[in-house]
Amino acid sequence: MPGPAASGADGGLAGQQLYADPKGAAAEQVRAWESAGRTADAARIRKIADQPVATWFADESAGYADRVRQLVTAATTAGRLPVLTLYHIPNRDCSGQSAGGAADATAYRTWVRAIAAALRGHRAVIVLEPDAIAQAVEGCLDDRAAKERYALLAEAIGALRENPGVLVYLDAGNPTWITDPSRMLAALRSSGIARASGFALNVANFETTADNVAYGTRLSGLLGGAHFVVDTSRNGNGPARKGAGNKHWCNPPGRALGDPPTTRTGVPLADAYLWVKRPGESDGACGNGAPPAGQWWPEYALGLIR
Repeated sequence: MPGPAASGADGGLAGQQLYADPKGAAAEQVRAWESAGRTADAARIRKIADQPVATWFADESAGYADRVRQLVTAATTAGRLPVLTLYHIPNRDCSGQSAGGAADATAYRTWVRAIAAALRGHRAVIVLEPDAIAQAVEGCLDDRAAKERYALLAEAIGALRENPGVLVYLDAGNPTWITDPSRMLAALRSSGIARASGFALNVANFETTADNVAYGTRLSGLLGGAHFVVDTSRNGNGPARKGAGNKHWCNPPGRALGDPPTTRTGVPLADAYLWVKRPGESDGACGNGAPPAGQWWPEYALGLIR
């Protein structure tokens, strides 16, 4: 049986304080509404702004490596641990709401190596490529493209983990996607899980913390004891009831903030509860005036708090 992922040996997250970026969209909204006299709404949004949420890097726009360096430098100065989400795998989201990604494998390797270089000398938590493995297991790629994806993920883990202070959690979907965790094993192993710090669950989703811990514990057992992190950003009311189309996962109404980010979960295998999805950012332009995926949507943010 393969050995566990590296997190158990690292012990790198236990008790660590996470970094809250004062430049996030929620913080900017607080300042704007306070200036406009919307103090009650500003106070509600502060419940998001004051929490440490992940910073997403999802393109090759000018200065992306410098932005990584600035973020981790600020976190180091504050004595806190930043959380970064890397989301740029080729054929990202398989033509879904968040479609995009690097043009090809060469471009992706260059992007990852630049980020790894920017992290040098700093500590950070990386959530690597939400949905990438589960979508491939589900069958959205042909065999050649799936094998390339797994190889790229393994290379990315290797490059990032060359930095001793960097913890990498490889995304592994959520409990209601690939419901039998054994179906994920071959893909996770091909993608380098043995060298990762563990795996990530529920990114940008709404499944309950309890269901994620149960699923993660099952998957961990199959992987020889790998640790995991859970995105609790919007799972306070659990998932919406599945219905027609994408309404149960794309900006569903009636959802709520979940457990605050913490590295003290009380669950031995769960290294942290994180806010990987930034609460208040859209899942996609899927009705009700929603903006494109990743754009700040203050009305939805208020709904998560009320």
